[in-house]
Amino acid sequence: MFLAAFALLLAPSAQDAHPAPDAAAPPYAMPGEDPVDPYKADPANAGAAPFQGASMARAFGGQPGIRRIVDRFVTANFADPRIGEIFMNQDKVRLKRVIFEQFCYILNAGCSYSGRDMRTAHKNMGVQQGDMNRLVENLQAAMRAEHVPFAAQNRFLSKLAPMRRDVVER
Repeated sequence: MFLAAFALLLAPSAQDAHPAPDAAAPPYAMPGEDPVDPYKADPANAGAAPFQGASMARAFGGQPGIRRIVDRFVTANFADPRIGEIFMNQDKVRLKRVIFEQFCYILNAGCSYSGRDMRTAHKNMGVQQGDMNRLVENLQAAMRAEHVPFAAQNRFLSKLAPMRRDVVER
């Protein structure tokens, strides 16, 4: 009886098992991802405000379409002979997750963005303008493969374009 009572004292309470939302740690890394240094998770880190309304999310096929675009885009970048070296040491699982969150958030498809800000995420990666151009070409190919209308592609790219200053190193 004493041991059972002692075990109950040591067992985590329901409150410990499910901490209050303000006590929960931000999702720096999810299962299957490499650990990362802590940072302040903030939707503003996505680098652009979301579109208003649901038309852009619909044009991209909702979350399933966005996920397919991101999968194709990230896979193409890792395999690309021109820019693949930049991605070589990156956590592909985490990269797919945070890019999906970013695109889904910006397209107003019902997601939050939990990743780092663009400047911090790309610091010391050595990304040059030509690398960025190739990355955009890979994204355009992924969007075309998913049959995203050209006008919607351009609207989305115009949201992403200002991030160039935080990604490209001089």
